[in-house]
Amino acid sequence: MRIKNSVVVITGASSGIGRATALAFARKGARVVLAARRKDALEAVALECEAAGGEALAVPADTADYAAVEEVARQAADRFGRIDVWVNNAAVGMFAPFEQAPLEDFRRVLDVNVMGYVHGARVALPHLRERGRGVLVNVSSLTAVSPQPYSTAYVMSKAATTALGASLRQQLRLTGDHKKIHVCTVQPATIDTPFFDHVANYTGRKVQAMPPVYSPERVASAIVDLVKDPEPEVTVGPAGKAVRAQARMSAQTLEKVMAKQVDKAHLSRQDPAPAMSGNLYTPAAGTGRVHGGHHGKRRTAVRRLALVAAGGAAVAVAARRGALPVPDLAGLGETINEKGRAWTRTA
Repeated sequence: MRIKNSVVVITGASSGIGRATALAFARKGARVVLAARRKDALEAVALECEAAGGEALAVPADTADYAAVEEVARQAADRFGRIDVWVNNAAVGMFAPFEQAPLEDFRRVLDVNVMGYVHGARVALPHLRERGRGVLVNVSSLTAVSPQPYSTAYVMSKAATTALGASLRQQLRLTGDHKKIHVCTVQPATIDTPFFDHVANYTGRKVQAMPPVYSPERVASAIVDLVKDPEPEVTVGPAGKAVRAQARMSAQTLEKVMAKQVDKAHLSRQDPAPAMSGNLYTPAAGTGRVHGGHHGKRRTAVRRLALVAAGGAAVAVAARRGALPVPDLAGLGETINEKGRAWTRTA
């Protein structure tokens, strides 16, 4: 699909991936409709998008509210005459031991991250069918492929997002719409956004980005590319692609590694944190931003990238021997046999 003059709706557009995506489309001359809870932040993004060469419309909305999402679509159609692309991106998170997670907060994560995407798809697809073409993009997460501890509600929601995309693609195939209307799922690895500063947290430890950390612009670029040349699913970040490959070969082994690395690198042992509901119910203050200040952690990816490049050629041989190269999310390589034993450090 041609990007220039296309009408693109983006939820969660006030910060992080959503904001970067809005700017990426605006730079290519798209007309962007920006949805999020923070009016001031949306207006700031709208000005940035217009300065970048696009047209912009800001529509404050909580995507957990179906009527609010319908209003986003209505204003988009009223202002620009149609909807060509809908990007479901708005999401919240919570870190907590499962038994200690407040149930109302657990439910809120699912309401925003799952039902919010359902609401977006429900209002977007009729517009795309009316046009006879278009793209729905759902921003999922690598955690849908490789679940992790402490963020159970978020992990569940992103697995549901991936399943939603697969189910919708099948339905479009049955109705014969699949050649013109595309549903794409994006699964980013750890991205440098303010997300980690805003999550609900009941672990007693500060949440930090787990390296390697990639830029939100990388995800935005992937989304723009999907609109131009749709694919069912894409993973963003070399480490993410390595983890996805490992998950296909040995999910149990990856579970063991992921549990260790999340506890080691996602939650600080030096910085305590008070219990808080984060931005689950009230959006964060300020006019928002794209980056979260975690980008320096990407330096740990240098060794990882070398390991991934070398590991690609070794996967088949190692698999035949019963040992699989597993990406170590703290920047070290590990080789673990299929039973999760015989650890051998490779870096």
